[in-house]
Amino acid sequence: MPQTKTALKALRKSRKKRIRNSKVKSELKKIIKKFKKLLEKKEVEEAKGLLPFIYKKLDMASSKGIIHKNTASRKKSRLSNLLKKFIASGTV
Repeated sequence: MPQTKTALKALRKSRKKRIRNSKVKSELKKIIKKFKKLLEKKEVEEAKGLLPFIYKKLDMASSKGIIHKNTASRKKSRLSNLLKKFIASGTV
């Protein structure tokens, strides 16, 4: 347990930040899973509608420093490529 006032404050801050970060990360994971499930069910139009929302969430998380900018970019690229693959395969 920290002894000084500044160390106690740093501990409080890091706990709050950890909770916020874990909430945002779990929300990201949930919507990405939802996107992939929509593609599995061949509901491409709904997945298309969800993609801008996912992009927004990824951008917000990267701007807040929760995930790295390149990580957000990579995830967006992979999701859009996945959608393109489903559209190109004619499963619409």
